Formats: sequence, structure tokens, C-alpha cells
Amino acid sequence: MSQAEKSQAERARLSDPQGSRNPLWTLGLLRSEITTLLRRHRTYALLGVLAAVPVLIGIAVRIETGGGGGAEGGPDGGAGPAFLAQVTNNGYFLVFAALAATLPVFLPMAVGVVAGDAIAGEANSGTLRYLLVAPAGRTRLLLVKYASVLVFCLMATLVVAVSALAAGALLFPVGDVTTISGTRIGFGEGLVRAGLTALVVAVSLTGFAAIGLFVSTLTGSGIGAMAATVGLLITVQILDSISQLSGVHPYLFAHYWMSFADVLREPVYWDDLIKNFQLQGLYVAVFGSAAWARFTAKDITA
Repeated sequence: MSQAEKSQAERARLSDPQGSRNPLWTLGLLRSEITTLLRRHRTYALLGVLAAVPVLIGIAVRIETGGGGGAEGGPDGGAGPAFLAQVTNNGYFLVFAALAATLPVFLPMAVGVVAGDAIAGEANSGTLRYLLVAPAGRTRLLLVKYASVLVFCLMATLVVAVSALAAGALLFPVGDVTTISGTRIGFGEGLVRAGLTALVVAVSLTGFAAIGLFVSTLTGSGIGAMAATVGLLITVQILDSISQLSGVHPYLFAHYWMSFADVLREPVYWDDLIKNFQLQGLYVAVFGSAAWARFTAKDITA
């Protein structure tokens, strides 16, 4: 029996009616989904690209500045270029610069590929029916699929943050951190802020992940679902950049993504962060419900 067949058999076993009586069956199925995700070469390719972006940014800044210090003072606005100007003074800021560079496109694109393939990929490969052998197994499977996508969101964000921190420490000096507010905090507290920032970015992707999962329930083509999800991302980013549409900007899932920079204020500025969390929660509720309604009523033939 091939490795793929063994994985399929294990996942089917975790979905049987007797297994559903076990209080740990959901965790077992989630573990199986995450294991399957981590066995795919595509997953490592996506994470590898994300890990390379901070390194390339750091090398580019190092070459451009010759390793010399930039202007003194803290970032003035929290945007990518503002953080980038501080990288030569403190490699710690490469974490924020890398997240600002990857969040608009690279990070959500990777999440869109995984989310879009979650259901449609199973249908395309003919394994979806094996995962639905238990009565009322669709709701459970959908929740597990979404949970595995959220795990990937966190994993991808941490890969960017850790890669940026390592590259920043190797290429530039590190030390106490000057916040956006102009105050100084210790490097240890700065690391805590960086970890909190990565968590905020991961949460910011939850709404888009729910959209990708919904799109995945609409088709049996994994490639089609991925393309549609990524296409929607690009469309929303374009709409968010058109000033004449400012009235709808606060309702676009990507509008408050850059609010993660407020974590580096002293004290932390929560207004836009809370708006971001509320907006992501709304998208999760709406598109999660739509995905559930579609998936539970869908005729599974593959």
C-alpha cells in the first residue's frame, strides 16, 4: 500500500461512526489533516518562498546601505518603508518590514492556495467521499478543514517573522527598540511585541481563509478554487487602493491588515486592531456559514 493510500485509509478510519463516539476523534482527524498538509511538497514550497522574502529584503538593504546606520529615531508611520528605514539601525525592524511586504500579497496568496484546495482538492482527487463515511460528518470535516487552514496561517506568519528576525540579527546590529511613539523598550519586550504582531497578522488572515474555504465548496477543481480565491484577493486589493471607493474600504477584509504596526506603539493603539478583529470575525461568520450551507447540501460524487 502506498503512502497516499495509507493516509487515506487512516483519515477514513478517523471518520467512522464508532470513532465519532470517542471524545478525541476530532483532534485525531485534525492531526491527520495537518499531517497530510505537511506531507505536501507544495506546502514546503510556499513556506520556502515566504522565508526567502525577509532574507532578500535584508540583503537588499545591506547592499544599498553598505551596512551603515540610517536615520536616527523611530518609525514615523508604521508602513513598510518607515520600518525599512530603521532596519540598518536595528535588525529587529526587519520583522515588521517583512510582514508589511508579505501581507498584501504573498502571505494571503499562500493561504488562498491552501484554503482553496481544502475541499475542492479532495473532490478532485476522489478522496472526499472516504472522509464522509460517518453520519453527519460534513460539519465536522468542514470545521477540521478550516482549523487546518488556520494552523497554516499561523505557521506561514511565524515563518516570515522568524526568518526576518534571524536575517536581521545576522546582517544588522540589534538592541533596544524605539517604538513608533518615540519611547524605547528593551529587546526582550520587543521580541514579545514581534510575537504578538505575528499573531495579529495570522488573525487578520482568518476572514480571507473563510472566503477561500467557501470558494472551495463551490467547485470540484482545486486549481479553479485556488485561482478564484487569489483573483478575489487581487480584486479587493485594487478596490482598497482606489480613493474614490473610500466609502466601502472599511468593509473590505484587507483594509485593516496593516494595523499590526500599532502593536509597536507605546502604549499599544487598539482602535484599528479591534476594528480589524471585528471585521475578520464578521467575514468568518458570513462565509463560514455560507460554506457550511453549501457543503452540507452538496451532492458528493467524488
